[in-house]
This record gives sequence, structure tokens and C-alpha cells, in this order.
Amino acid sequence: MPRSMTAFARIVTEHSWGSVSCELRSVNHRFFEMGFRMPETLRQLEVQFRDRARKKLVRGKVDCVLQITLLDSPGSATVDSDLAQQTIHIAEQISAQIANPAPISALDIIKWPGVLKDRDVDAEQLHQSALATFDQALDQLLEGRQREGDKLAEMIEQRLQGIEAQISLVTSQLPQILQQQRTRLSEKLAELKGELDSDRLEQEMVIIANRADVDEELDRLNAHIGEIRRVLTRSESIGRRLDFLMQELNREANTLGSKSIAAVTTQVSVELKVLIEQMREQIQNIE
Repeated sequence: MPRSMTAFARIVTEHSWGSVSCELRSVNHRFFEMGFRMPETLRQLEVQFRDRARKKLVRGKVDCVLQITLLDSPGSATVDSDLAQQTIHIAEQISAQIANPAPISALDIIKWPGVLKDRDVDAEQLHQSALATFDQALDQLLEGRQREGDKLAEMIEQRLQGIEAQISLVTSQLPQILQQQRTRLSEKLAELKGELDSDRLEQEMVIIANRADVDEELDRLNAHIGEIRRVLTRSESIGRRLDFLMQELNREANTLGSKSIAAVTTQVSVELKVLIEQMREQIQNIE
């Protein structure tokens, strides 16, 4: 079944020391692309996050936001004295090269990344929690993409039924259209020559019949419809194949219009293009 590339997921896991939240947003994209916003304490896990996502997602642009919230407790904040001293030393060296340097306050030093550390939490425990939270968010995202994909499949099926109705309309009226063409041609030849030239009439009718013969186009349209329905039942990524089939459907609709010898076939060609374009727009969302 098709999966949409558009979905949202958010998971928060609670722990004795605080919580980890993961938010995933997925939108359309030709390939798979993933971006992260996370604390530096989790940055070393980015490759693992990306590999886990790539195993389950084939296409789409995914934005991931990971956050860590630690519970407040007395004395939970600590200072990395070595890093603070290094920061002060570097700041003094730079100040010595400036004519009128601004004074450096303790608050400036504390704001430097890593100087002021939150409550000490075991890194392994934190990393395992982040990975588990990411996995849960990823599963939730997949469920959302699947639900949206099911709705897209329903909309595509409605358009396919509309195309089949247009094909039936042409098929049922084609004999009548050819007979009307034969009658009109007979009348014109009678006006021009005063008598019916049966050989010329048959030659002209053969030409018209060949131009108006859309059985091949109708057969290919039906074949493409069957292939689309078959593809929609597959579990792998199908968006690109469906997009190709839309091109093929549109090609047959154009040929049908170019062979048109009656208003009904022209109208059917236009209606087919409308239905195909509606499907194509929906298929852009499918993975």
C-alpha cells in the first residue's frame, strides 16, 4: 500500500532524571534527506539516527528535533572549571590585542557552551533513551504516513474509476461516430460529383477509420489502469513508478484528442487530462 511523504510525529519519554522528546516532520522530496537539531551531548548519535531512519524511509525530507529536559534539583548545576579557565585565558589574550576591550563578566564565561553543566546523567543511559525515543517517533511517523497513504490510494482509485467511465463512453459511441462520419462524407461527395463514387468513398472511409481508430489507445489506457492498481498493492516505494504511469496515461489521452473526429472524444480527452492531473498531484505525496 502507498505511503505518504507528509506526516508528523512527537514522542516524549519520561525518566527519573528528566525527559527526552523527539519531533519528526516529513514533507515531499524527490530523494531521502534528513536534518537534525539536537543538543551537543547527542550529536555523536546522528549517524545512528540517520541509519535507523534510512532503513525505514526511502523518500521525503525529514526534520528531526531532539530535546533533553533535566529535572531541577539542588546543586544540579556544576561548572567545568578547566573549560572555564581556558575560556578566561583565551578571552584575556584577545582583550590584550584590543585598544579598549569591554570587561569580561562571570556571566559571559558561564554562557560559553559547556562551562555550566546540568545535572550529571550517565551518558550511556542518556544515549539509549534518545535512541529509543527516536525509534518510537519514527514508528509513529510511519503510521501517519501509512494512514495518509491509504487516503491517497482511495482518491486515486476514484480517479481511475472516472477514467474507466470515460473509456466506456467512447467505446459505446465509437460505432455511431464512425457512421456519422460516413454519412457526412457521402453527402459531401454527392454534392461535389453529383453521383456517388463508391471507390473514392471507401478510400476516404479507410483513411478516416484509421485516423479515428482509438482502440489501441483505449486498450493501453485500460492496461495502465490495471498496472496502477497492481502497483498500489505493493509495499515498497512506488511514487516514482506511479509518476511514470501518469506520463503514459497522459500520452494516451493526448493521442485520443489528436485523433478526435467528434465532440464527444474531444470532451473525453479533456476530462481524462483533468483526472490524470488530479492523480498526478496526489502521487507527488507518495513515497
